[in-house]
Amino acid sequence: MLKIAMISTGEEVLYGDIVDTNAAWLSRILYQYGFSITHRSTIGDNVDAIQQEISSLSHDYDIVIVNGGLGPTTDDLSTTAAAKAAGVGIILSPLWLERMQVRFAELGRDMPQSNLKQAMLPEGASLIDNPIGTACGYHMKLNRATLFFTPGVPSEFTLMVEEQILPRLQQWYTKVEAKECSRLFTFGLSESGINDQLADIALPIEYEIGYRSSLPFIEVKLFGPKNDDKRMGLLEVIYGKLSDNVVSVDEPMLNNVGELLSELSLKITIAEQATGGWLTSWVHENEKFRTALKQGWVLSQQVEQNLADQDPLAASLALAAATRERTQTDIGLASGPINDGTVAVALSTAYGEWGQLVSLRRDYDYNDLRCVVSALMLDMLRRCLEREPIFGHYESIKRLSEIYVPPTEI
Repeated sequence: MLKIAMISTGEEVLYGDIVDTNAAWLSRILYQYGFSITHRSTIGDNVDAIQQEISSLSHDYDIVIVNGGLGPTTDDLSTTAAAKAAGVGIILSPLWLERMQVRFAELGRDMPQSNLKQAMLPEGASLIDNPIGTACGYHMKLNRATLFFTPGVPSEFTLMVEEQILPRLQQWYTKVEAKECSRLFTFGLSESGINDQLADIALPIEYEIGYRSSLPFIEVKLFGPKNDDKRMGLLEVIYGKLSDNVVSVDEPMLNNVGELLSELSLKITIAEQATGGWLTSWVHENEKFRTALKQGWVLSQQVEQNLADQDPLAASLALAAATRERTQTDIGLASGPINDGTVAVALSTAYGEWGQLVSLRRDYDYNDLRCVVSALMLDMLRRCLEREPIFGHYESIKRLSEIYVPPTEI
């Protein structure tokens, strides 16, 4: 079995100052082509520690991808560590030096002396092109492993993997079968609850199910061979068991709802009290939803005295209707204030209005509460657009009351 490892370098990665998005991306892209990472490690800016990790992995792995540490500064140590691990010297690459000089000249700048370091490679290493950065990559052989060294800048790293490393792996390992991961995003279920519902599914040996919890969603992942005839049938079985809580397939719910709004040419206005602008900010992440959003109102949690005595469900319905009517949009979506752990959310359309008063079954901090309630509002909208029952069944949310107001006949 082909064994692949990745080493991420840098104090900022080790101590969490930045999130290692390169490692997550690499795992996904390699899996799609049938190459699975079986080991990942993170090492700080310590030349001996990097050297030891490279040496250790080179005995047990076929491919080792070292990310980061190729910059011009004193804390960029990957090349020094690689040379020490291989017991070789470091030499200048005239080709890459010329490339850097030309690049700086095109920018109208003199190349700083410190950048000379980026043209230095371990003896015997083969250069890998980096068309958008000053750090070249390279690969070299050490013990069992072929080592790839790549810059840490994500745009440079992803381009180098796609254009330089993956083609080499495909050329060297021709019998590796491409794989695929299908994703069902669910809302309102627990990971253990989903696992119990799917426990009796008999998976073919080449398939497996995985889970990823990222508030407010649980992502159910089906791993298996690409373009396999059994995949669709398995997905239908999984979907059938979770259907009421599946909010999107192979794309986040936000993208799904944005696409639906675009297809139906609908405009929406959002008014938020409990969620404090969370939903309005969230929907701006999707271009089609941004286009459909006419206005977003962020209202104080404080309630006027004449509204304080109103039923919270009725008040949220009135707020949703007011947002739609005053802005002349197709849809109004609203959250009322949080009161004793409960919140009312409502949806207003020309075809009827729906509201529900809910409490959450676990204690969330304020930001997580805003996130979950925003997802509930978005799920009401999704259900409306997909012509499903507006009120879903959720393990994590307790519905205290609900109301439907049919459209007024003219």
